[in-house]
Amino acid sequence: MDYKENSINNPFLYIAKQIKKIYLNSNIYDTKISKIFDGGFEYIPHLKIFDCVIKTNDRKHRIEDYKIESVWENKNLSKKDFKKLHSFFWLFTIDLKSSKNITRSVISNWTKYNHNYSYGSWELDTLSKRIISWIGNSNNFYHESDEKFKLKFTKVIKKQLNHLTNEIQNTESVGDKMISCSAIIMGGLSFKYQSQYLNIGFQLLKKIIDTIFDDDGFPKSRNPRQLIFYLKYFVFIRELLKDSNTEIPEYLNEIIFYLGQSFDFYFEENDGSYLFNGSHNINIIELKKYFKDHNYKFKNKLNNLGGYSILKSKKDKIIIDLGSTPEKKYSKDYQSGALSFEIFHDKEKIITNCGYFQNYDHKLNILSKSTAAHSALSIDDRSSCKFKKDNLSHPTLENKLRISNKKIYFDDKIWELQGTHDGYLKEYGVLHQRNIKFIPKELKYIGEDRIICKKDFKKISFDIRFHLMPQTNAIKTQDKKSILLQLKKSGWKFTCNCENFGLETGLYFGKKNAYVENKNIFICGEIIKEEQVINWEIKKI
Repeated sequence: MDYKENSINNPFLYIAKQIKKIYLNSNIYDTKISKIFDGGFEYIPHLKIFDCVIKTNDRKHRIEDYKIESVWENKNLSKKDFKKLHSFFWLFTIDLKSSKNITRSVISNWTKYNHNYSYGSWELDTLSKRIISWIGNSNNFYHESDEKFKLKFTKVIKKQLNHLTNEIQNTESVGDKMISCSAIIMGGLSFKYQSQYLNIGFQLLKKIIDTIFDDDGFPKSRNPRQLIFYLKYFVFIRELLKDSNTEIPEYLNEIIFYLGQSFDFYFEENDGSYLFNGSHNINIIELKKYFKDHNYKFKNKLNNLGGYSILKSKKDKIIIDLGSTPEKKYSKDYQSGALSFEIFHDKEKIITNCGYFQNYDHKLNILSKSTAAHSALSIDDRSSCKFKKDNLSHPTLENKLRISNKKIYFDDKIWELQGTHDGYLKEYGVLHQRNIKFIPKELKYIGEDRIICKKDFKKISFDIRFHLMPQTNAIKTQDKKSILLQLKKSGWKFTCNCENFGLETGLYFGKKNAYVENKNIFICGEIIKEEQVINWEIKKI
């Protein structure tokens, strides 16, 4: 498996990494991480606990159905397939009870080729998932194994745990740290006389909690997918501690409480279809069931949290991004969608953002991060934020964007949302202010996009897009004064005070790393005065 560095822009950093690789592959390092204490399993978690972080698919498959006895020698796997294979998370999808001997054989076979550090198979996220999977599934084969296998199996896990504890501070990925933290804590709970793992895991857990969340309990990245990710793993760790009769730290209970409130705010009546700042469609039905089955009851009645505002009634709902940009180090999944919004009626989405193409190596990742991929205003066909790839080839923010003049009003007669962002101020000297009102009785959204020139006035172009779901039928009327939208349950009419508006074809990234064509309503023109106002309306017909 050939793993090349993503970037060698910094030659000193590159050389340092190469020297470190040599050390990690040396006998000196192998001897260091091979120093382990005796002792087998003291505790193996109940398999149901893992449903929080994996999908079991009801364990329908047999390991005999997979030709993996000699796959460890395969040099032609893609990096993605390689990581999946060596993580062993696929064990959770298999009925191991009927495949005990083969399971032991497969693990022994892996150990034969990978018992020493290897850059690919020992990457922290892959290694951590492997530890979680091996321990999590060991009830199905460990106790009936001979002593030779037991000793070999536990030694190779502890060796990997030692590497994990050595290297965990060197990764820049907080997500990898979270998974690694879970694996270390599990190791500390599972093995006799291994409290050092538990202590290291708790220290790391506390550091993660203190670092990556805002005061509301929302990830500083403002990525809703990360909200789910961290909440899942925090709950997972808590359930491990509870199941093993280990005292639960108060800071863990506290962060679950606050993250749970954020989860309820964002996902209470959401099927995972909000598309903001790193999100694609997420199936959260099983996760909600897990929380319910394990007595996690999250409640939050706020309408503004984490930079998002959500106003809703029984049938109608609007969500808008009223948040400033995150810090650069948390921005790899941030999208240039300031003041973008989505609206729903009777569980159908009328206006959407395009979603997120998660693969950083694909050109569509940058496209999905653009302002044009959001129901927002863009100036001169530019995005409100600029991105530059970091040392890991992740596109991170180059500039900051601030939201000001926020207004959130909600009663039975009128809803109102407003904000102003300065994403175009430095380059073009303009502010964008958006005001959206909803009149429930008339089922009518009234929008106002105001372009305010704060520096020397000059003619520049603008575009405002309102993205539609792929299944929405849209046509411009014969009099060219409106656009009709036909959804399965309802019809809507779009009008505006500009002559230059119509329909165009775009791309929708609702599913992870996939796309389909969709349409968007666009308004275009030139800024011809120091304060230009574009009015639009979306009304049910």
